[in-house]
Formats: sequence, C-alpha cells, structure tokens
Amino acid sequence: MALVCAAATGMAQAQSVSTYGTPGLLETPTAEMFEDGMLVFTAAGLRNTGRGTMTFQMLPWVNGSFRYAVIDRFNTPDKTLYDRSFDVHFRLREESKHSPAIVMGLRDFGGTGIYAAEYFVATKTFQDRFKVTGGIGWGRMAGRGAFSNPLGIFGDRFDTRAAPNEGGISATGQVDFGNWFRGDAALFGGVSWQYNDRLTFLAEYSPDLYTQEAVANGLRVKSPINVGLQYRFKNGTQLTTSYLYGTTLGLTLSYFVDPRKAVTPGGQGAAPPPLRPEAQIAAATADRSQGDIRDRLQNALDQEGLRLVYLSGTGDTVQVGVENNRYGQAAQALGRTARVLANEEPPQAEQFDIALMSNGVPLSAVRVNRDDLYELEHDPDNAWRSFARAEISDTIPLLQGGILTDAYPHFSYRFGPYLNLSFFDPDDPLRYEVGAALGLDYTLLPGFTLSTELRQPILSTLDDSTRVSDSPLPHVRSDWAIYARESNLRVEHMTAEYMWRPGKDLYARTTLGYLETMFGGLSTELLWYPTDSRLALGVEANYVAQRDYDVLFGFQDYNVATGHVSAYYDLPGDYHAQVDVGRYLAGDYGATFTLDREFTNGFKVGAFFTLTDVSFDDFGEGSFDKGIRLEIPVSWLTGRPSRNKIAQTIRPILRDGGARLNVRNRLYGVTREARAQDLSRGWGRFWR
Repeated sequence: MALVCAAATGMAQAQSVSTYGTPGLLETPTAEMFEDGMLVFTAAGLRNTGRGTMTFQMLPWVNGSFRYAVIDRFNTPDKTLYDRSFDVHFRLREESKHSPAIVMGLRDFGGTGIYAAEYFVATKTFQDRFKVTGGIGWGRMAGRGAFSNPLGIFGDRFDTRAAPNEGGISATGQVDFGNWFRGDAALFGGVSWQYNDRLTFLAEYSPDLYTQEAVANGLRVKSPINVGLQYRFKNGTQLTTSYLYGTTLGLTLSYFVDPRKAVTPGGQGAAPPPLRPEAQIAAATADRSQGDIRDRLQNALDQEGLRLVYLSGTGDTVQVGVENNRYGQAAQALGRTARVLANEEPPQAEQFDIALMSNGVPLSAVRVNRDDLYELEHDPDNAWRSFARAEISDTIPLLQGGILTDAYPHFSYRFGPYLNLSFFDPDDPLRYEVGAALGLDYTLLPGFTLSTELRQPILSTLDDSTRVSDSPLPHVRSDWAIYARESNLRVEHMTAEYMWRPGKDLYARTTLGYLETMFGGLSTELLWYPTDSRLALGVEANYVAQRDYDVLFGFQDYNVATGHVSAYYDLPGDYHAQVDVGRYLAGDYGATFTLDREFTNGFKVGAFFTLTDVSFDDFGEGSFDKGIRLEIPVSWLTGRPSRNKIAQTIRPILRDGGARLNVRNRLYGVTREARAQDLSRGWGRFWR
C-alpha cells in the first residue's frame, strides 16, 4: 500500500476529504462521492490523534472505508488507544439542477464504536464552485445542540442508545445494528468555496464534543466552528490545513489512486512482431523440414516470453500449447502466439488452435483464422472484431506424441527479496520482515511438479513481539509471533503437486508436503469450470498437521481434516463473488464471503468476512475474521509486461477462528485467466 501511495498518479477531485478520510468538509461528511473505482488514502492529524484511512468507491453510489486511529491518552493519562473502524456511505439521490444530493452514512459500524455515528446529509452546488451542506447525525455526531430523536415517532426504541462497546473487548468488530439511528440527534453543516483549480476555502458547524478525548489528552472544544484551507496539487493530491473547535490545528493529506490508470503508461515492453507478407512466408518455408519449422517456432516464442510445450498439425490446422511466462493478460499471449504462427508456419496452415497451458495442463483453446490476422491487423476496430471471430472452447485434445520431447522435464527458479507485513498488533501497529527468497520448480511430467521455497529473514520486527495468544481455540494462526521468533532459515513450502484434467470442464489437483508456513500434509481439489461459464464450482479436502515453530521439517501434535465447497461467480462489470463453506483449521464450521472488484488491467480491490460456529467471545478481539485485500500488477507500476503481482491482505486482527489453509495453485486461480469472461475483458491487448 505504501508503494502505491508513493508512486501512483492521482486524479483531481472536485470534492474535499474530511479528517475521517471520507467525502466531507473538515470533520463533517458531505453528500458527495468519489469517482467510481477510486482509491483514496488519507492521513490526518490533530491534537494527540492520528487517523489513517483507505476509502474505495466500490460503486458509483456507495463507498466504504477502513480506518486506523492512534489516540494518545485516551480517557486515561497513560493509555494510547489503537482503534480500527469501518465506514460506509450510500447515495440515496443524485444532485440535480434544482435539488441536492442526499447520502446516508454509517461511521465506525464495525469497530470499537468510539467514532460510531449515523447521518443523513444533503449537498447542493451553486455556480460550480460554491457548495452548501447540511445534515442530521446520531451517536458521536449528536453532541452540541442535541435534541430528541425525530425517529422516535416510529417507536420508543429510537429514544435510547447504548454506550460504545458495552460488550467489552470481545464485542469489538461486531456490527452493532441495535444502535443505528438511536438516541439523541443533532444538526451539522457547512460550506466550501473553490477559489480556483488549486485553492478551496472550507467552513463547517460540527456538533462533535470529543467527550472521551477531552478527559485526558488535552483536546478541548470551545467552538463548533471549524475553518480550513485546501490546496490541490497537479496530480490531485489534497493538503488541507484547518483550525478546529477554537483550540486545535489539524492537517489532512489525501492521495487519489485510479486503478484504471497505470503509474507508468503501457507499451514499455517490446512491440509485437509484424506480420510478414504471405508470399515471403511461402518462399521461406518451402524447403524447411518439420523439425526446422518447429525449432524456429520455438525460438520465436521464447523471444516473446512464451514456452512451447505442445505442437501438432492436422490438415489445414496447427495446434499448439503455450505457457505464458510474461504477460498479465492471457489475450496478449494469444495475440503474440498467433503472430508467430503466421510468420513461421507454411501458408497451407489456415487456422491456429492455441491452447493456454499451465505446467503442461491444458486450460482452454482459442481458434484464430490466419486470414483474419491479415485482414484486421490495421483495422481501427480490430480488438472487438477479432474477438467476435475467435472461437473459444475447452482445450484441444492432446494427441499422442504431441508434447515436445524437450519440453519436460523443465526446471525454473526465482530469487529475490520478499517483504512480510503485519498490521494492527496493539503493541506495534506495523511490523515487517525483509529477507531473501529462493524458489525452485522442477516439472518432471506434464502436470507433475516438485516445488520448494526457502526464505532467510534479514531485517525483522515480527520476532520482537512478546504477545502470548489467549485464544481458547487451537492456536492455528495466533502463534504467529512464536513462528517468527523461533525460525530463521525457513522452508516456506516443499511439495509434490499433480494437476490433471479428469474430463471435459473438469480440473483436479493433488498436493503433498509442507503446504505453507504453519501446516503440511495432503490437499486435494476438484473444479468444474466450463470455458464460457460465469459460474465455477469446486471442492477441496485436506488432512494436515501443524508444523514446528522453526518452519523446517518437524511437526507438532495438532492435526485436522479441513475442506470447503466453493462457488465462484463473475458478476456483470468488474465484480467477482466467492463463497466458501466448510471446516476451518481450528475445527470450526462456517462460510467465507468475498467480493472483489477487478479492473481490466488486473488491479484488484476486495473485502471478505468469515462467520463460523465459534462464538464471538471464543473468537476474541475482532469477533470474527474479516479484511480487505489489494492485488496490484507489477506492470501497473512499471508499464512493462509482467505476470508478477503485489498482494496484501489487511486484517484488523488475526485470530484462530475462520482460518483457512494457504495452498499454492488453487485451481480457480490457475484456470480463470483462460476462460471466455476473462479473455473478453483483456482482449484489447490481443494486438499489443
């Protein structure tokens, strides 16, 4: 995340961002939205309080935020509070010429509740530069000038509101439906005037009395009036200085990241090979043997970052299988392969069946007509026209002898640095580990791979933690600090894996060995995933034992059978849903729900939560497993083709309930890029 904030180019925004990291004035919200798909990172500071917020515009009419706050001397002189909270902001009505935009919001609806508030707010723009906002708030926003809840007309239950986190530490993280829009209410509002494209003046009336902070940390509220000045840099970054509550200076910095717009423009890699004239190809291939053609084809594909593992020809059709080692979009690998085939195969080869493969296992096939390549190469609409003419189907049958004799066995390695991050430990909000990693893969036969990865930490604060898990559940994840302390050189995984196709639309995997940092054993999986289907169904069964703390070759006494039935669905647009139901590592039963938004370039933002039969009290702090995940293609940062990604999961707290085994090469992730839905999204790169 820090890498993105440091490097990404943002978009200028018309609306300002509050100290809570959401659309707002200074402390109060407005009825505005960010541009659809925008990520906004905000750091805000005021007296003895710091807030860091990530807000994602999930849909044009809703955004969600995750916030981490550090409050010094909260309630008591010697206590620093590290607080995690979630917000959501719904637009009920768009602004029109004669009426304002209206938004309903929930602040801190799934944290400790110290910032918990609900509100309705309206904003109207005049002459493009002057905006007026007014609203009504409950909870934290019902301080100064509070009055009886107008919703009391619907029942007495709206008249009272419980204190934040009455359930104690085990209640943190629960969604407190029972408090929403209850208790007293108060009004808030403000104005903003955009002087020019860079400067905006802001003023507001805030009813927040900062009652809890005022006890010990020195934040006094003398006035409800806050004023501020915002400066917008050329890249869209906003810096706001403010004078709050008549006593306090504040500073807010917001950085905008548009996932659709890469940091470095694309096209930094080598251009695709131009199509050679057909007459030239006929003359060049007339006297070549099949062996010569194969060798030239293999060399040409190697130059494009593609590995030829299968080659066969029947009549006017050439069938090839390639493994994509370079391109983030499978469609780009298909386009490069088609060009190479057109340049190297004799003219009698009129159509190409190109199979995308992984470790020798065929995933799907695309048929491309040679004539279409020449006809559409310079057509301004060649992307959608070529996709309409391509035929995508389950993989071509592998004929006897089709696998190249020199394709297997195949050895590859990777060596480089790694970075592990741990967030929100109450003793240290950010822990890290930097080291060197060596990965080795040896594919003996198609689908059968021996793999290992060794890691050597060099600089780490993970092993500084002295926390001892208080979990009543088996310590399947909460002993992470012991693993960090007791290990040095680690065998992250050491496995024998076999992937194969048991039938049409079916994929299977069996993995044996040290599967991940904390567990080893046997993992099996079966996936049904038709090429043109939005829906995929899978089942996974595992029997594993917990590894020794040194992460080498020993095991502890704990073992468990775990597994899930999974459903995956590509929703219209950029959205993808996943549901996993089954048994987790601590022996608990339940389900994990995941929703991702994945942009065409592979940039992904998602959220998940897991509910199991473990009670909130037994789960402990956080109440249930939940989090946010980011996946950023390296090509988005560099502009050069790459299959590498930077992935980070942000969990408010890591506990033992709802913990799932981390197995490499789960089948859905391996196969998805070759399905029709994914290919259609990335087909714009077929000609790149």
